[in-house]
Amino acid sequence: MKPLESITVLEFSTMITASLASMMMAEQGARVIKVEPYEMGDPMRYLGAKKADISALFANCNRGKEALRIDLKTEEGQTIIRSTIADVDVVIHTFRPGVMDKLNLGSEALRAINPQLVYVAISGFGTEGPLRDVPAYDPIIQAHAGVAATQGRGDEPAFVRTLLCDKITGYTACQAVTAALFARERSGEGQHIDLSMIDSGLFFIFLDGFQNHTLLDDDHERAGLLIDILYEPWVTKDGSVTISASSFEKQSLFLKAIDMGELLEIERFSTFANQLRNLGEMRALVSARCAEITSDEMVAKLRAVDVPCAKCLTRDEVLAQEQLATTGTIDEFQHPVAGAIRRVLAPPKFGGERLEPGSGAPSHGQDSDQVLRSFGISEAEITALRDQEVVG
Repeated sequence: MKPLESITVLEFSTMITASLASMMMAEQGARVIKVEPYEMGDPMRYLGAKKADISALFANCNRGKEALRIDLKTEEGQTIIRSTIADVDVVIHTFRPGVMDKLNLGSEALRAINPQLVYVAISGFGTEGPLRDVPAYDPIIQAHAGVAATQGRGDEPAFVRTLLCDKITGYTACQAVTAALFARERSGEGQHIDLSMIDSGLFFIFLDGFQNHTLLDDDHERAGLLIDILYEPWVTKDGSVTISASSFEKQSLFLKAIDMGELLEIERFSTFANQLRNLGEMRALVSARCAEITSDEMVAKLRAVDVPCAKCLTRDEVLAQEQLATTGTIDEFQHPVAGAIRRVLAPPKFGGERLEPGSGAPSHGQDSDQVLRSFGISEAEITALRDQEVVG
């Protein structure tokens, strides 16, 4: 039995954040119904590499779900959703503050129907403050949450080239839902969860990215950030290698392994603190040596003395790793619309076993009739709703 079996989730979202959160719930056994706009559905269906209405991004974020195509701007569409709520455990959405209230599907209205409902409202900046109604996408949040400042050097910001804050917020939402469901087991009551992308992003990056903004007394010792050492790859003769030598002992072993141990006899490199203070100069000297060694040679030298390191792999090399084949992390399956699809399976192993992945991501409106029937909507009503183009 999967951990979230018997839990029903209604997801109202476009793009990644809530889609990822509810996909993770689906992988753990929840029934997830993705409620999509009548006209074109989730725009994520058509972004990037795609086949028909299933993009790679959509496939990765929406497997294991049922798709309900419905016009929520109509009174009939809103009535249909409200009629399902008594049998729903979780509602999760990414509309701006106030939108769901205007659709008569706000937290208070739905939790009045079902007091055990867990209602999750995800927004860019939360429900208060001057940025409350500002549109939010991942780069916007990276800029506001300090991710770009941390990733960059000096006064030059840099972005993490993935939808980092979208995904962090999705993970946070999933954890919050499971915590609320656990609390419901004890109290018998659901609750409202308000979650912003800016809070999720800052909570994530603050731990290590804001070390010099955490201790506030004037007498604390400021220091260079570990990321300045750990997150700069060393360019080799044929690629790059990353090294996690976050102590003087490991730095010493690293330098000796590549025949640069003489640097340790120079005062400005003779302690870890001195190395941090003179990091630019030390990197320049060591980089010249690394450029003379192949990546495989460098990894072999460092692993021989137990210095954590890895060759920086290409995407193809990542997927071809023996490690992933051994652990069964990746599989392939045949999607009825998109054809052959590769997927990464859910990371947690419950009882030592991987969870069986759900079905492939649904086409737009693929399950509308089935979903409505499951909530007691009659065939005559479904036909009428289709004729009115309320559902499709």
